[in-house]
Amino acid sequence: MLRSVFIFLVLLYLLAGCGKSFTGELLFIEPSEEVSFHYPYFLFLPEDMDIDQNLYVVVEPNNSGFADDDFERHIEKAQRIATRDFYLGNYVARALKYPLLVPVFPRTKSQWKIYTHALDRDVMVQAGNQLERIDLQLLQMIIDARSRLRERNINTKEEFMLTGFSASASFANRFTLIHPEKVFAIAAGGLNGLLMLPADSLEGKDLNFPLGTNDFMELLNQNFQASKFRDTPQFYFMGELDDNDAVPYKDAYDENERDIVYQAIGREMLEERWNFCKEFYLNENIRARIKTYPNLGHEHPELVKKEVVDFFRKVIE
Repeated sequence: MLRSVFIFLVLLYLLAGCGKSFTGELLFIEPSEEVSFHYPYFLFLPEDMDIDQNLYVVVEPNNSGFADDDFERHIEKAQRIATRDFYLGNYVARALKYPLLVPVFPRTKSQWKIYTHALDRDVMVQAGNQLERIDLQLLQMIIDARSRLRERNINTKEEFMLTGFSASASFANRFTLIHPEKVFAIAAGGLNGLLMLPADSLEGKDLNFPLGTNDFMELLNQNFQASKFRDTPQFYFMGELDDNDAVPYKDAYDENERDIVYQAIGREMLEERWNFCKEFYLNENIRARIKTYPNLGHEHPELVKKEVVDFFRKVIE
């Protein structure tokens, strides 16, 4: 099936190139059992990359915005994320002249509680199937992409930049707590007023993934790297008019997780819950900038994306 999808996409890209709907080069990489990832990914190469430098790979997890058993629809949406500067990752990649990787993880309607695009608990407990440890699969995609770039004499750093918005912002935030040693810097927004907390408990309640780090050893077979996470440059943002709250929904959080959020962190997304997370990160000396934009809803217009690019530039410098 993926082979036929690939042929279709090649034709689609040639047509798109003729219409100049985007500039740069787009590669569609099929799954590879040899390097341990079960889903394809897109690799976007903006024009005028400085191949005399070691570049950072920009990574934006795919977020379709819907659940669908038709995998081609998720491929379609991931292609849009990879090629259009409406999306945060593509905007950053174009501005900084860095390659962009967008994975194509499914989000199925038949297994609607497994919210892969937000890296929720349901996907992280999967075992013995293709969804097992998609965080590690993403790391393997990045290794594969860096190898392909080297074949083009494009050298990249081992650490990478991470972006996301809405569900993919939650993915990016949670991924950074799991793998802080891999993330050079992260910028993400529209996170439902809720950040994953670098803590094992809060007010006597265990904070298991994705609320906190209490069960990292049991779930991930690793300890939480607190100092690495604390030193990772982070930029999180919300719009003051954002009313997109995933916490009440069963695909994003189970009943126990929801109760803990409401009782220990905050029922009201803005400003109660968001301010709690901001203060928590500040008190833990996390190298994070957390901002609320006035007069903005669940969106990231040009002014936000420019500020994200400035954030990355300052971190690089």
